Amino acid sequence: MRLLAIDTALAACSAAVFETAHSGIIGGIVASESIAMTRGHAEALMPLVARVMRASELAFPDLDRIVVTTGPGSFTGLRVGIAAARGLGLATARPVVGISTLSAYAAPYLGADAASPVIAAVDARHAHVYLQVFAAGGRTLVGPRLTPLSEAVRAASETACCIVGSAAKTVAEALPDVAPSPVTVDARDAPDIAWIAQLGAIAVEAQAPPKPQYLRAPDAQPQNAAQLPRR
Repeated sequence: MRLLAIDTALAACSAAVFETAHSGIIGGIVASESIAMTRGHAEALMPLVARVMRASELAFPDLDRIVVTTGPGSFTGLRVGIAAARGLGLATARPVVGISTLSAYAAPYLGADAASPVIAAVDARHAHVYLQVFAAGGRTLVGPRLTPLSEAVRAASETACCIVGSAAKTVAEALPDVAPSPVTVDARDAPDIAWIAQLGAIAVEAQAPPKPQYLRAPDAQPQNAAQLPRR
């Protein structure tokens, strides 16, 4: 399988072409590029995708699947990535699958030999985080949700664990002195596009729709009171 993975959900604009081995075992990245950014994803994404496709020496019809992060993350970033992935899927008649940013953050620490649970926490501002808790091996213990920072700290205090995501450092620094020390604190601003691609390669299409996972209402609300009355 050959796929194009796209991520604009958080503080990066990333794309990668990934190819699995002929035996069906996970292969590797053919070409990739990632640019750190918090704004400007709409302008940067398609030129970046074009560069990655050129570097891979593949054409869009050579792809078998398009993969895109579905959040939680920036409302604008999610819309940019998902719209681009859907457009490419429509133009190439290829399926599009969605991957959670929380799962992508956690994936490197959920291997078969993993011994520690993983707390995935993304900064949601105003002392809140997007949270998901995984058992060692990948089973979900706490489903994706928007929670106060204190809930993430409480979850991370229960046992030695890996804390990952853009809010990982904040969670780790808020742990009480009596809490077990984290096994790992990975506070990168965006998940690794290589892991997004790997998750996309094994995702079941029917179970991974490319739909945004916002987990919260938008900050901007329509000002109905300011609308002019209809005549």
